[in-house]
Amino acid sequence: MNTLNLVYQFSKHLFWEVDRSSLDMEESRDYIVKKVLEYGLIDDWQLLQRYYGIEKIAEIAKSFRELDKKTLSFISFLSNTPLKEFRCYNYQQSIPQHWNF
Repeated sequence: MNTLNLVYQFSKHLFWEVDRSSLDMEESRDYIVKKVLEYGLIDDWQLLQRYYGIEKIAEIAKSFRELDKKTLSFISFLSNTPLKEFRCYNYQQSIPQHWNF
């Protein structure tokens, strides 16, 4: 599978700030997964899931320092992974914010 063509199949709004031709599905996987989880459409999610698989996506997401609550709940539920295994969940708990929306 040509990974460059795969990058161009994602929605345009996901990677507006970078040159898509510079993205590689393996080298840029953290960036791609985070963008699709937070801002992707259902087609983007399905494409990501076909390429990486749910276990790999969850493994990548566990290392993220920040994820919004809905995205975190979504990936936790789909991968059947407890919230406490995600770095962003533990990080959010340790630093309470004044304005937590």
